[in-house]
This record gives sequence, structure tokens and C-alpha cells, in this order.
Amino acid sequence: MAIPAIIAGIAEPVLSSTDAAVVGNIPEFGTESLAAVGVVGSFLSMLIWILAQTRSAISTIVSQNLGAGKLKDLQSFPAQAIYFNILLSIIVLFGTYFFVEEIFRLLNAEGTILRFSIEYYDIRVWGFPFTLFTFAVFGLFRGLQNTFWPMIIAIVGTLVNIGLDFLLVYGMEGYIPAMGIKGAAWASLTAQVIMAILAFTLLMVKTNVSLKLRFPLHPEINRLVSMSANLFIRSIALNLALLLAVREATALGKEFIAAHAIAINIWLFSAFFIDGYGAAGNILGGKLLGAKDYKSLFKLTKKVTFYNLGITAILMIALLLLYKPLGVLFNKDTAVLQVFYGMFFMVIISQPLNALAFTLDAIFKGLGEMAFLRNVLLGATFIGFIPVLYLAKYLQWGLWGIWLAILCWIGYRGIALLIKFRNKYVPLVGSQ
Repeated sequence: MAIPAIIAGIAEPVLSSTDAAVVGNIPEFGTESLAAVGVVGSFLSMLIWILAQTRSAISTIVSQNLGAGKLKDLQSFPAQAIYFNILLSIIVLFGTYFFVEEIFRLLNAEGTILRFSIEYYDIRVWGFPFTLFTFAVFGLFRGLQNTFWPMIIAIVGTLVNIGLDFLLVYGMEGYIPAMGIKGAAWASLTAQVIMAILAFTLLMVKTNVSLKLRFPLHPEINRLVSMSANLFIRSIALNLALLLAVREATALGKEFIAAHAIAINIWLFSAFFIDGYGAAGNILGGKLLGAKDYKSLFKLTKKVTFYNLGITAILMIALLLLYKPLGVLFNKDTAVLQVFYGMFFMVIISQPLNALAFTLDAIFKGLGEMAFLRNVLLGATFIGFIPVLYLAKYLQWGLWGIWLAILCWIGYRGIALLIKFRNKYVPLVGSQ
């Protein structure tokens, strides 16, 4: 389960990183284009992550019912959950579309960076409902203990995006004009539409799930809404931290936001890579909790955590070996690279903290502990991240200070989740 989940998980950061790397190497305005992709990517990731939390809620409900032997009772639930997701995406899309300039100004984008940000966002945002539909289908597949089809969908979408990025951004002489940053947006939008079509097709062909909307509402919809609401609040706190980091990096200058954009894309890639085993823990954890098999749940958590720490060690070695080439891959500007090379070690240091926090986070989602996850993120953001961020700003630590705040933020999450698991679930093993 973990290997397909890893491949599917890294598709989104690879997609975003490809946009960043391709536009960052545009001969004219490459640094400004990279900065704009960093600003817009952070904002869109916030919207997607907030609403995509329904994927985790859907997966949790389906897997727990599977473990309890009640899967047949969920017949009307999948369609209702998917339409719920699509409705949310449309509401948020139109709630933000007409205020993007004000939003990006709040993130300290101005001049050429602001103009490029708006151009990029105005195209890419229309892929939002398609992405949310795809994520809802991924949640159903995961709940059914299937990570293979999400992997196939993600691979196709990523390959389409990469191919179109090079074709549309740089153009093909005599055939396709170079579109610059707009080309990257069209590449992403096309990939998102294709992924949604594939998700719909595989759902119809490979499962017995019907998308015919039937009433009354399934009883589990109440739990879906409750879980999603807690995860929405959690994601707002999560993305508040990431957006504040972007805002403060942008205020430092275009070289700093460009360097931060490179660092955060690499960090997201490693985070989603680690999240593959977390996804397996999420899927199996919900099933084991439904079956009340606490001994296996403890073994699963221990094994998945150690696997991810092993993956983290490999990632750290790879990042150290590629310390210089990774920067050049994204941008050739000497000023940007100087800033990036001066802080990239902090991205590497974050990896073990990522492994602990993201693994336990995924398992707790499978266990349905959404309220506790909400409280942990609120604490990590308002007690850990924000005070350190603004103390570092006062001390003029620049990008180092921003990433120190990120390290404190991740560490807070991992430690809080570890304490909760030891206090609540480890004693249940003894009771069996």
C-alpha cells in the first residue's frame, strides 16, 4: 500500500515543483516568475489542503466501516460525499476569485511579481473543482484499501503536466508560441482535468460505487461534516503558518521569496514522499480500529514510524549530495542561489521531524482523532510558529528565522501526537 501511496503523494509537489523549475529558468523575468509561482502556489495549496481534508474524512469512514464489516451500509454515502466536496470547491472558488489582487498584496506581492501572480492564478484556479473531485475519489479508493489506482491517476497527471510545461512555457518554434508563466498555468489546469476524468472512469469501471445522488442523507454524512469541520480549522492554522512564511519572505525581497519558493517546493516533495507510509498507516489504522485490534494497531504505528525514519535518512543523504545542483535546477540567478545555499541545510534538518509529525498525523486521521489534530495545529501555529517567526523578524534573522519557526512548528506537532498516542492507545494494547 505504501509504495503506490508514495508515488501518488509526490505527484502534487512534483507538479508544483515542475512549474517552479520551468518558469524559474525563463530567460526574461525568470526570478519574478519563480517568485509569482511561489506566492500563488502557497495560496492555492492552502485552498486545496483545507478542502482536501474531506479526502481523509472519507477514507477514515470507509476504512472503519470496512474493518467493522459494515461496508454494505454505505451505499448512498460515496455520492453524497463527492457532491459535498464539489459544492465546497465551487463556493471557495467564487469566494476568492474576485479578490485575488488584494489577497496577493497581503502576501507582499507587488509590481511585476503581482502581475505575474494574477495571470498565473486566473488560469490555474479553474482546476480547483477538478482537483477536489479527484481527491474525494482518492479518499474512497484509500478507504477500500486501494492505493494503486490513485497512483496511476497521479502518474498520468504528473507526466502530462511536465510535458505541457516545457511545450507551453518555452513554446515550439514555428508551431507554438512561448507563453511564459501562463503556459505553466495552462499545463497544470490541463493535467488536473485529465486526472479528474481518469478518476471518474476508474471509479465507474473498478468499483460498484454509484454517483447517483440519493436521499435521505446517510447518517455518516454528519460524521463527515464534523470531521471535515475540524480538519478545515486545522488546515487554516496549518496554511496560516505557510502563508505567513511566504509573506515575510516576500517582504525581504525577490531573491528571498524565490529562494524560499525553491526550499518550500523541495520540503513539500520530501513531506509527501514521507507521507506515503503515513497513508498506509492511515488506511490500515482505521480498519484496525474498526475491528478493535489494538495490538496490531500499535505494531502498525511502530513499524510505519521506523520505516519513515529510514526513508528520511535516505532523503537527507540525497539532499546533501544534491545540495548545489538542486538550486541550479530551479534558478540560475546568483543572488537567489546565494540566499538558497545559505539556508537549505534547515530543510535537511527538518526531515526527521517531518517523519514523526506526518506519520502520526496520518495515523490519527485514520483513527478519527480530528478534534485533537485541530488542537495540535492551533497550538503549533499560535504557540510555536508565530512567536518564533516574529521574534526572529525582530532580531533580523531573515530567511533563517522563517525556517527556524517552521522547525519549531513541525517539532511541536510531532511531540504532541507522540504523547497522545502513548497515553491513549498504548494502554489499550494491555487491556487486550
